[in-house]
Amino acid sequence: MSSHPTPPILIEQTGPIVRLTLNNPERRNPLGRPVIAALSAALEAIAANTSVRVVVLAAAGQVFCSGHDLSHMVGRDEAEYRALFGECAALMLQIRHLPQPVIACVQGMATAAGCQLVATCDLAVAANTARFAAPGLKIGLFCTTPMVPLMRAVPPKIAMELLLTAEPISADRALAAGLLNRVVPLEQLEGAVAELAGQIARASPQIVALGKRAFYRQQSLDEATAYGEAVEIITANALQPEAQEGIAAFLEKRSPRWSTP
Repeated sequence: MSSHPTPPILIEQTGPIVRLTLNNPERRNPLGRPVIAALSAALEAIAANTSVRVVVLAAAGQVFCSGHDLSHMVGRDEAEYRALFGECAALMLQIRHLPQPVIACVQGMATAAGCQLVATCDLAVAANTARFAAPGLKIGLFCTTPMVPLMRAVPPKIAMELLLTAEPISADRALAAGLLNRVVPLEQLEGAVAELAGQIARASPQIVALGKRAFYRQQSLDEATAYGEAVEIITANALQPEAQEGIAAFLEKRSPRWSTP
């Protein structure tokens, strides 16, 4: 009897919400190249799927993601290392550029590239059992790629502490630092993520996509330039049928009827 290989990720759509689950709990869900490729392909399909309004990124087992697969990182040449880190960086940018918001559902430890994944997601909800670390220094490898979204998610001194001590921080401290949106008991995690995803899914997907794109675009701009761009974006937004419908619905005290993308 032939056995079927375990898929690197599980993909499940329930209504407007797609759940992507890292699916190698026995090895602590490492972010190896096959997993990166599978996530990238799934996100590419999701970006073109107008029925999807929210993506939830979760993991099987007790660990969210242990980072890169170290067993595949010994004795490689320059081209292989560059490909691994380049593909991972491209995945993180793909999450940023995805029209739909992505929510990390973190049930356990997220380290190195796993912490990078959490910091990259638009929103993150964690169980109080979760921990977060950038422990590269312990193996002589500074977490420079995880550093990119991490320092954009938390204050510089906390990012530097994570990078320089290589020690994990608790979910509560990650929440206080801004890495997380909510922390709940483990048994309430799925419900909290579903509630947050449902709130977003009720909004117009076109306007959510517009807002996500504008949010990250203005992040690197000076304040005056950001305002200049924001004025143009919100002016164009106000002229769209979705905004006119939303305003009319509010004034008429009814639920808006969003158009199908």
